[in-house]
Amino acid sequence: MKKILGISAFYHDSSASVIYGDEIIAAAQEERFTRIKHDSNFPTNAIKYCLEESGFSINELDAIVFYEKPILKFERLLETYYAFAPKGITSFLKAIPIWVSEKIFLKKLIYNGLREVENFNKKKLNLLFSEHHLSHSASTYYPSSFNESAILTIDGVGEWCTASICYGQKNKIKVLRELHFPHSVGLLYSCFTYFLGFKVNSGEYKLMGLAPYGNQNDQETINFIKLIKDNLVKINQDGSIWLDQKYYNYSTGLKMIKNRKWEKLFGLDLRKPEDQITQKHCNLALAIQKITEEIVIKMAREAKRLTGSKNLCLAGGAALNSVANGKLLKENIFEQIYIQPAAGDAGGSLGAALATNFIFYNQNRSVKAIDSMKGTFLGPSFSEKEVQSMNKRTKAVFLKYENFNQLIKDVAYKISKGNVVGWFQGRMEFGPRALGCRSILADARNPEMHKKLNLKIKNREGFRPLAPSVLAELSKNFFDLEVESPYMLFVSDVLEKRKEELSNDFQIKNLWDKLHTKKSDIPSVTHVDCSARVQTVHKETNLKYWSLINEFNKLTNYGLVINTSFNVRGEPIVCTPLDAFSCFMSTEIDYLVINDFVYEKSQQLDFENKEKWRVKFQMD
Repeated sequence: MKKILGISAFYHDSSASVIYGDEIIAAAQEERFTRIKHDSNFPTNAIKYCLEESGFSINELDAIVFYEKPILKFERLLETYYAFAPKGITSFLKAIPIWVSEKIFLKKLIYNGLREVENFNKKKLNLLFSEHHLSHSASTYYPSSFNESAILTIDGVGEWCTASICYGQKNKIKVLRELHFPHSVGLLYSCFTYFLGFKVNSGEYKLMGLAPYGNQNDQETINFIKLIKDNLVKINQDGSIWLDQKYYNYSTGLKMIKNRKWEKLFGLDLRKPEDQITQKHCNLALAIQKITEEIVIKMAREAKRLTGSKNLCLAGGAALNSVANGKLLKENIFEQIYIQPAAGDAGGSLGAALATNFIFYNQNRSVKAIDSMKGTFLGPSFSEKEVQSMNKRTKAVFLKYENFNQLIKDVAYKISKGNVVGWFQGRMEFGPRALGCRSILADARNPEMHKKLNLKIKNREGFRPLAPSVLAELSKNFFDLEVESPYMLFVSDVLEKRKEELSNDFQIKNLWDKLHTKKSDIPSVTHVDCSARVQTVHKETNLKYWSLINEFNKLTNYGLVINTSFNVRGEPIVCTPLDAFSCFMSTEIDYLVINDFVYEKSQQLDFENKEKWRVKFQMD
């Protein structure tokens, strides 16, 4: 069996992964260690962790593989500037020196980065490079429980490819179709992210969350869809697209779009991050979301036509659009859909390692009944000794439980009484979602929790939806979801029997009136369109979290809780006990649970000095 380290770096969401044969040993994003959100630097800390967790040294590895091919990317950059010349000279002069001095000599950068991890014999090091979209394809197909599958990857851009359709069978992946730069679904969505005032490569979630506030029956929304299709994007029957570059600036410019052309087209000024969100913004967000869903579904139909498979594997940043995933599921094109939980560039490190194992080394692949992602709990865990060290350093006041069953009973009771709990257990999640090991939990029945969590704890936009974690065996009691959703990657409707009757004028209400209208008996996880991004919690993969929700169910007859990631706006999800305690102290979280230790805010020394802890959190 081969020992392989995968690396993703130098764009955004750097990460490292280690596999041994077809077993995924460890995977983590660099941002969790450096506390720099979407950190793109060489993942020194993530590699150190992965090697420590696996017990391997660099010299023992059979291969180290980078998730894309930089020379092909440089080729795309040069050809693009040549095609658009003399436009883009400013961007060219800014980008080329960086490529010449750094990225062309990527091998040297990797060697230097590895030396920061530990000493190694360079002559024995087998350094390989995968292709970007092959890394995405491998990241989702190989961990899946399918022996064969259609594979669809969609993101911004890799080397040249922006979307691909592949076919996976046994241990091989065959590329069938590719969409090439500058025509890109991911870049199209990111352009609207930018135009609507959110940050590219991180604000796409916000755009997706804003879209349901739009009114699909409003003539303005209908006109927006027509304007986009008539001017910005041509959608072919097979899902391939063509973007009219006279409206875009990402190919050779320093901005995503040509602002004045977009403002004239939509009769709407470029929104600044601090500007008020109007109904026009909501309707435009809905328009591009609907168009994205149409493209994804057409691509999926083409994947079905080309492969004839009953299975589909998804990856790439666009695969994190859980609304589109939910719509795709409803189309019943495929019998089974599997989505890589770290579908973005972070998952590229894992895909590169898996592609090397199965394609380069031609290793046999054994298919398991459930996927091999281990619930995506692939990051570090912390011992009692390490937690006690944090307690001494922070002078934390705590209660240590000897009986974990009693702990979950007490914590479930606290949640049922309106308390917010930081929940820190076991190994950290790999990917953008907190799935019950680094989570903030609260009662979904409480209509005030949505506002409290967004504004007073997460410090983020009030319109953002919150997600439910529901016992897998009870999910159909709450949601119109026929499949498991362990990675919170499908949006589904709340059941009709749980919905409140809405007034006839609900659709024409403004954003905030819609937000504050009670829409179901689980109001704090019900979005304005009566949907929810569901995580089904399984006893087999996360027993402690399942047990906590089960205790909550015994108390309330509601087998679900709010689950939002354990972080504040602008910060990565917490990794260490110190990260968790500092975040706890700098927000209005009422209780913190780390392993067997419980901390109550009101008992902590200097608990009212949130700013002190916020600064400490950033520094540490």
